[in-house]
Amino acid sequence: MLETLDAAAVRRWCGGGLAALRAHQHEIDELNVYPVPDGDTGTNLVLTLTSAQQALDEATALTGEVLDAPAHGSALRRMARGALLGARGNSGVIVSQILRGMADSLATTVAVRGGELARALRSASEAAYAAVARPVEGTVLSVVAAAAEGAGRIKSDDLVAVARAAAGAASEALARTPQQLPVLARAGVVDAGGRGLVLLLDALVDALTSTASPASEPVVPAVFGHPGHFGYEVQYLLDATELGGLRETLDRLGDSLVVVGSGDGLWNVHVHVSAEGIGPAVEAGVAAGRPHRISVTPLEPARVARPDGDAGRPQVAEAPSQSRAAVVVAAGDGLTALFEAEGAIVVGRNPSIREMLDAITASGAGSVVLLPNDANTHAVATGAAREAEAAGVRVSVVPTRSPVQALAALAVRDRARPFADDVIAMAEAAGACRYGEVCTAQRDSLTVAGPCRAGDLLGLVDGEVHVIGADLEDVSRRLLDRMLGGGGELATLVLGADAPAALEETLRGHVTHVWPFVELACYAGGQPRYHLLVGVE
Repeated sequence: MLETLDAAAVRRWCGGGLAALRAHQHEIDELNVYPVPDGDTGTNLVLTLTSAQQALDEATALTGEVLDAPAHGSALRRMARGALLGARGNSGVIVSQILRGMADSLATTVAVRGGELARALRSASEAAYAAVARPVEGTVLSVVAAAAEGAGRIKSDDLVAVARAAAGAASEALARTPQQLPVLARAGVVDAGGRGLVLLLDALVDALTSTASPASEPVVPAVFGHPGHFGYEVQYLLDATELGGLRETLDRLGDSLVVVGSGDGLWNVHVHVSAEGIGPAVEAGVAAGRPHRISVTPLEPARVARPDGDAGRPQVAEAPSQSRAAVVVAAGDGLTALFEAEGAIVVGRNPSIREMLDAITASGAGSVVLLPNDANTHAVATGAAREAEAAGVRVSVVPTRSPVQALAALAVRDRARPFADDVIAMAEAAGACRYGEVCTAQRDSLTVAGPCRAGDLLGLVDGEVHVIGADLEDVSRRLLDRMLGGGGELATLVLGADAPAALEETLRGHVTHVWPFVELACYAGGQPRYHLLVGVE
């Protein structure tokens, strides 16, 4: 057992934490308390730690050797930095801030014993709370606060004893989350993000009590080879029941390979390849299943060599100070085309901070507005904005919660106005647009509209379930009536990928008959998960 923390233990912690999250990924995804199809906390945490692991592996590849004991501060900083850039969703962002708080506290500490670890966990808790505009107890925040309190309570310099006290207190706090958050109690589950943090703290104990590396293979191999040889990032989602030889094929084509699954036949595929490898990488996905949301991004323009103190920090390219751009998060060919027609750069659903930062870079603009279109992506957008601003780009986040709000915001964009005034106008337009959606319930749940069962169709208004039914046309009509009953002159309908062809005609006829003074705009969005999106202005 270790008396002081060293860089090798940091590496074991990251690898072990990632292995634990991968093993429990589906379980954590299933802890989603809401019936809507967005329960991907486990997947987000896996991808966040994957990026942290990659940052450590890249450091090893660059130096040609494993980081040694005096470099524990550097290892922690790289782990935290990688987690930040790869952070996805609220839980991923909060965990990245927990790691940052620990790294900031321990980076310059010569010897990390129990007392130092307790102070680092207190710093981690403070960083996590600071990252959230309106902290809610019964979440991962309560779990990290309890870990810090438990670590400090024993007042010991024994590193392992403090780590065990933190992990134990976190586990007890996780069990209490249903008592703090009624929605968890109604669903009979604990907080998903808190469950992930407990796994990470357990992995820290394991890393300090064993000098053996985690048995599982790292998700992202160390990046050896010639810099710039694999100059393109290929990413896509893959619907497949079995992967066959996909991993082996992609491993031969390039490096930085990540293939992670959500447990329901959906896989997230990421690999760096040469220009000649782009086509074969996509074809390998076709051979395994149905790839979609395919993106190919050149790697070189987004990164520039930096002094050692800032190694690994993506760079936002110099941009003319007066130029502007908009970056929008969306899924579906139709929605993507709509936003691109408005001059926006589109990033796929559930992006990481790195992906949003790369989009800001690609815009080449000096002033950029971000439209996250999802409450769970708002923290990611805010993190990307902070990173870009540090590199000299002016960035504002308009907190859109649905693509229909982003369409309303982009409709009033005016480059002749000062940027700040334009952002205010866009935010006002988005806020004036009420949003609704129709989706299929993923689990039994108790909603404000009553109980629903998995497979029911749900009509949501501003994120709350208002309509429950079995027929898509009926639920869609009732949702429209509920929203238009509160007033509105313009209704925007965006049909999902699996919406029947007759749905648009049915809803057009209904609005014309029942709401004759309402202007109606219909689009084929092609978005997954949501059969219909509705905006009312």
